[in-house]
Amino acid sequence: MKPFVALIGRTNVGKSTLFNRLTGESRALVDDRPGVTRDRLYGSVTWDDHSFLLIDTGGFGRAADDLSSQVWRQAELAAGEADLVLFMVDGRQDIQSDDLEVARFLRQSGKPVLLVINKMDSPKQEALLPEFYRFGLTPLYPISAQHGLGVASLLEAVCQQLPPKSDAPEPYPGTRVAVLGRPNVGKSSFINRVLGEDRLLVSDSPGTTRDAIDAPLTWKGRPYVLIDTAGIRRRSRVSENLERGMIWQALRAMQRAEVVVFLLDVQEGLTEQDLRILHLIAQAGKGCLIGLNKWDLMADDPKEQRMLLDRLKMNLELMPYAPLLPLSVATGYQVNKVFPLIDAISRQYEFRATTGELNRIFAAIVSAHPPPRFRHRSVRFYYVTQADSRPPTFIAFTNIPGAVPETYRRYLSKQLRERLGLPYAPIRLFFKGKERHQVRASTRKLKK
Repeated sequence: MKPFVALIGRTNVGKSTLFNRLTGESRALVDDRPGVTRDRLYGSVTWDDHSFLLIDTGGFGRAADDLSSQVWRQAELAAGEADLVLFMVDGRQDIQSDDLEVARFLRQSGKPVLLVINKMDSPKQEALLPEFYRFGLTPLYPISAQHGLGVASLLEAVCQQLPPKSDAPEPYPGTRVAVLGRPNVGKSSFINRVLGEDRLLVSDSPGTTRDAIDAPLTWKGRPYVLIDTAGIRRRSRVSENLERGMIWQALRAMQRAEVVVFLLDVQEGLTEQDLRILHLIAQAGKGCLIGLNKWDLMADDPKEQRMLLDRLKMNLELMPYAPLLPLSVATGYQVNKVFPLIDAISRQYEFRATTGELNRIFAAIVSAHPPPRFRHRSVRFYYVTQADSRPPTFIAFTNIPGAVPETYRRYLSKQLRERLGLPYAPIRLFFKGKERHQVRASTRKLKK
């Protein structure tokens, strides 16, 4: 399971800018106005041989209004669950009262803390650094999140502070399967049915399951561990620290798993919160089976059922590799098909191709549909290599890495999935330049 690193600081010190730079995404909203980030965002960061989950939080500071108090509680929870905290301050400003309050809170938390001084965009600003020794945290890490200055040194320090990788085996052997979904969609009932006993508490009241619970079992001679989790509610209804802790348990369970079974209440359809959870699963690169529970309550009309499945597939473009399985936990309908699908997903999740086979297939894909030209220049691919598995991760070396449009990336991923026989694999595809030093750096940073 990856360690957690939390970005903590008052409003407008550049936490979201650093989050976007380290994760290589633009998921966190960046604005000059304070208080733009209100909810926690999660992103995966890989540096050398270390990987961790980075959490961006809203501005930390006491305030009278209810929204600000909710942001405070979100940041408190993130700091409480994190293995390491990056305490960010604005290097262009004097120390503020909110900075001092954050520092007091972090000292009381007992968490390892690195003091990150942002917006240090020029050597002239180094004269301001002595002011920040008042926090009693050394060494100082001056950076510019916007321009990337000092970020490599910060990442090296983060990796030194993170807990070492554990070689201890999981308490139970077997394929680990996290069962996720909104409250009351039948997660515990599903596990009880496949276990053949009432191992987990089942209730009509949402939120019965508080912690992630491991349930080992054997199916046709193969060992599995089903991880039951608390339901993830809509953020507007997450009003207690206990429920926020339940969300953390679900996310941690997903990190431990090779495959996720996501249960969807087919009567309620695909909700915004379902899509949020599925986005987290896709971002983590996990294999996923989507179980359409309560299928027995649907109208017995094959045409209507086909239309529903087609509609769901259209709305699940972010995970085209996730199979949809209509089932009923209550009656047992098609529950026996879950484990064969889990096995297929797990095998494809760990797939490795030979370099020769991979390049022959990739050349045929590109030849069938060449990439579009970029500013009157041809985009050429030299070769492709597999950098990792779990999930299968490929690097394609090209003359213009930034010129490959997203539509063509999706085409390549889809074709690789089909021609390699990986219909259920969450393939990752990166484009890099051909220079030798770029090849070495790219391969190093993609290791897990």
